[in-house]
Amino acid sequence: MSTDPAITTHAPLAERLRPQHLSDVVGQQHLLGEGMALRLAFESGQPHSCILWGPPGTGKTTIARLMASAFDAQFITISATLGGVKDIREAVELAKLALAQGRRTIVFVDEVHRFNKSQQDAFLPHVESGLLTFIGATTENPSFEVNSALLSRAAVYVLQALASEDLEKIVALAQEQRALPAIEKIAVDRLVAYADGDARRLLNTLETLAVAANQEKLSEITDAWLLKVLGERMRRYDKGGEQFYDTISALHKSVRGSDPDAALYWFMRMLDGGADPRYMARRLIRMASEDIGLADPRALRLALDAADVYERLGTPEGELALAECVVYLAVAAKSNAVYKAFNEVKAFIKKDGTRPVPMHLRNAPTKLMKELDYGKGYRYAHDEEGGFAAGEHYLPDGMASPGFYRPVERGLEIKIAEKLRLLKKRNDQHN
Repeated sequence: MSTDPAITTHAPLAERLRPQHLSDVVGQQHLLGEGMALRLAFESGQPHSCILWGPPGTGKTTIARLMASAFDAQFITISATLGGVKDIREAVELAKLALAQGRRTIVFVDEVHRFNKSQQDAFLPHVESGLLTFIGATTENPSFEVNSALLSRAAVYVLQALASEDLEKIVALAQEQRALPAIEKIAVDRLVAYADGDARRLLNTLETLAVAANQEKLSEITDAWLLKVLGERMRRYDKGGEQFYDTISALHKSVRGSDPDAALYWFMRMLDGGADPRYMARRLIRMASEDIGLADPRALRLALDAADVYERLGTPEGELALAECVVYLAVAAKSNAVYKAFNEVKAFIKKDGTRPVPMHLRNAPTKLMKELDYGKGYRYAHDEEGGFAAGEHYLPDGMASPGFYRPVERGLEIKIAEKLRLLKKRNDQHN
């Protein structure tokens, strides 16, 4: 356990560049941007217990420290990999001393998923009493790894891997602080791909480069020198000259093209290059929705299950589940009908006016609304023949059926198309 130390000039680059103000944080704008959930929490004036869930190097510790600073709270750090109940008791005693002096305490538990049930339970009475504010950081799904009692008392904020432009900002900040010399653009691109959304990995790599560049008295870090210094570590997605997004594109197109061998090849290329399996799992879920859809609805469920298996088993055991998913997606029937319909509806609504909901479809929870004919004339489909109200109209008044969803003649969508044709025939006969 440790209280927050002063950052010295000999501190690692990651510490020297750690944001001192919320506005300095790079990335996580879905939480920290104006009007976003975590920003509002900072501005509320009242700290609350929370779980920060996200990949490594996304700012969990930074956000916790900033929260302590924003509320002028004592900041106590406990490492779940090294600490135990003894550290929790010490933190409670420090919190009591701080409270006697009118000061709040924030206890930050890094890798909280590594605490067992009894260790997590030890926080509960002190969180409930308001003695301390608990902040847990985890790379694992808190639904599986954090006790439900503690989870119910903490807001969960999901942090995202940093985008390429965020990582480029960090490189620029390091240069502004004169922590490293100029860098070729292609070398920056390679460093960003290597970091794979992890700011800590990027900063540690930059520090290694800075030391080596200083020893050789370089005025600029070139891509060739970068590869020479870091060697095998920098081969990520680049054995044949392909960059990261080229490789994920090859995987996606191999799945879409129903080639399991090629899909497995590109999948393993990415894992071999050091890609985060969680990122791969997210891409597989997208492929199941975008390219397979309702032709085989089991694909999405299998992709979600594979992601959960990886969260439970980790590397390398969990990677096999992802590989099984890759093969299944590649051989599954393909349809982008829902994907196309989604985009068509989205575009249509953007350019169309706001059409009122027809009276017969409106909700009528009050007497006044019923008197105004809300819901009048609505036909309850379950009471109709075959559970279908033939001839009923569900679109806004005056809007013809646009036919957004057009199922393909593959997989389950063959049967879906048959059913839609049958329902259309019944509608036509009723009208």
